[in-house]
Amino acid sequence: MNHATPLRRTLTALTATTLLAGGLLLGQTVTAEPAHAAGKKIVCDVPKLRQQAAELRSKAAKLQRLGSTAEARKVRAYADALERQAQACVDADNNAGKPWQ
Repeated sequence: MNHATPLRRTLTALTATTLLAGGLLLGQTVTAEPAHAAGKKIVCDVPKLRQQAAELRSKAAKLQRLGSTAEARKVRAYADALERQAQACVDADNNAGKPWQ
């Protein structure tokens, strides 16, 4: 009886894992919805995003006054994310149609 060497077992396990992971990724890619469909525009409501960020910042200040620093930090982080999203929309609008820059 011939036993498999440790290297052969390792390579077999690695190959099986790679094939399984590749199949899962391929299946997810095929069934996933596209980020935006052709012909549809992604529209950002910049004033609304900035308004939400301002409201969250006031909520964070209130939480900070009440002593909930961890929650205030999370709310501020979310407000920062909304501000970055709004700024990204503004930058995308400013750079649209300028492929030379």
